[in-house]
Amino acid sequence: MLLCIDCGNTNTVFAVWDGTRFAATFRIATDHRRTADEYFVWFAALMAHAGVAMRIDAAIVSSTVPRVVFNLRVLCSRYFDCRPLVVGRPDCALPVAPRVDKGTTVGPDRLVNAAGAHDRHGGDLIVVDFGTATTLDVVDTDGAYVGGVIAPGVNLSLEALHMAAAALPHVDVTRPERVVGTNTVACMQSGVYFGYIGLVEGIVARIRAERGRPMKVVATGGLAPLFAQGTDIFDSVEDDLTMHGLVLIDALNRKTRPA
Repeated sequence: MLLCIDCGNTNTVFAVWDGTRFAATFRIATDHRRTADEYFVWFAALMAHAGVAMRIDAAIVSSTVPRVVFNLRVLCSRYFDCRPLVVGRPDCALPVAPRVDKGTTVGPDRLVNAAGAHDRHGGDLIVVDFGTATTLDVVDTDGAYVGGVIAPGVNLSLEALHMAAAALPHVDVTRPERVVGTNTVACMQSGVYFGYIGLVEGIVARIRAERGRPMKVVATGGLAPLFAQGTDIFDSVEDDLTMHGLVLIDALNRKTRPA
């Protein structure tokens, strides 16, 4: 079985692909201090609880936090006797190389999302990922990542608002009943919720105008379903897009992977 690991700035997701489906998916807070042994104890306990046999024979990692990669590699080597493929490293082939400015390093998560979205929807896509940062990535006709937009994430914006303004409380992200709030919390929730919908709709419109062609919009990330309730701009909302991309990239590299 293939172990897919997606390490973001906030959470790290482990998913086990059995060749036809994801047999188990687990999430843990990202912490660069967590050791390989700690990862294994946590992962093994959840696998046993889920009733999934521990038959990992390959692994692939996408990480936006470089400091965690070492311990994830040790985890795979020590406990699963395999060398993980790491997206973004020179030895990891992509379906189509990104077309960006020379010397630019593209986040592995954005490359993986581009691969997964193109496989499912074809080209001319905008992938909106509601993560620690809110990103909008453009996927060309042939599946190449060709650039995008990075904005502060929803929770990051709320935290910054709370930290910078002493009178404003910390609030959860939710869909308000009305745009005009009648108390402080409702005002903040409206500003964030409808503000981000306006941000996404506005940037999507500008990308389409700049590209001069129709483009499908695919949303992913933990908050994607919530924001999809307030707009019809998304053609698809997919919580497993990154994991699907990792499976595809692993399959592409499998022929050249050392035994």
